[in-house]
Amino acid sequence: MNKLVPVFLCLGLTACGGSNDDSNSTVTPPPLVPPSLKADVCYQMSTSMGNITLAIDLTNVPVTGNNFIDYVESDFYNGTLFHRSVNNFVVQGGGYTSGLVAKLGNAPIVNEANIGLSNKRGTIAMARTSAPDSATSQFFINILDNPQLDASSSNHGYAVFGEVTSGMEVVDQISVVSTNSSDVPLTEILISSVTETNCSN
Repeated sequence: MNKLVPVFLCLGLTACGGSNDDSNSTVTPPPLVPPSLKADVCYQMSTSMGNITLAIDLTNVPVTGNNFIDYVESDFYNGTLFHRSVNNFVVQGGGYTSGLVAKLGNAPIVNEANIGLSNKRGTIAMARTSAPDSATSQFFINILDNPQLDASSSNHGYAVFGEVTSGMEVVDQISVVSTNSSDVPLTEILISSVTETNCSN
């Protein structure tokens, strides 16, 4: 379990932005009773492997949710890749274009992982460097329940800000593609567009 967590911390394809290691900063533990995910706005993410519908929570994680919306509304994600695929862990995207060309994101945001939303299967969360407040554009979707990525009394965690409401089979397909030794898919998986859609609930 522990050897999977550094995927976000030590490889060259982690979240863009944030360079200082704030791992020694004070950790605020999450609440004993976590909130329930809300579906405040929904998006269809069209990829070269199929469509994924995402429900974004603005109620509990307003900074993180609105950060994602800002990128969507500026068409930032159009033409980016799912650039990492780790079977039985996560798929990660939102920071590189074809040929693994890094795309410069906006300023890093505060880490809202301590509100208590868990990195359960199908949730979408922010990728970051080892600095807790370093997330910019990159996100990941959890393939399995990954409680080791949650905030705790000793871990800043990774901020969940929504979930897949349809198309999880597409995410699962992305998670089992052939990759190189850095977990980069051998065949590029393109995000062609992210567009607002009706939330089913």
